Amino acid sequence: MTTINTGLTLSNLAAAPASGRLSSQNSSSDNWFEAFANAWGQALDKQASVIEQQSGAISEGGDQPSDITKLTAESMKMSFLSESSHSSIDSVSKSLETMARKS
Repeated sequence: MTTINTGLTLSNLAAAPASGRLSSQNSSSDNWFEAFANAWGQALDKQASVIEQQSGAISEGGDQPSDITKLTAESMKMSFLSESSHSSIDSVSKSLETMARKS
């Protein structure tokens, strides 16, 4: 069985307690996979706030082409982050599933 530096087997990695940078201060994740998903959620929430602020500026009369272009760019960034979060969470979950089957 393959092990990592901490001494945990890969099959137990998903159940390992969250610690350090991955643990979220706003939630109590029981494992690093939940902390990973929470981190993506926080990044998406932050980007949504940026879009809301930019939308608010436009609705208050800031309908210049540059303002609309900024909103479009922020929306595209949100789309990229959303697709990236889905892909990374999906890849990690499939890897964990494969490791669990091989154990």
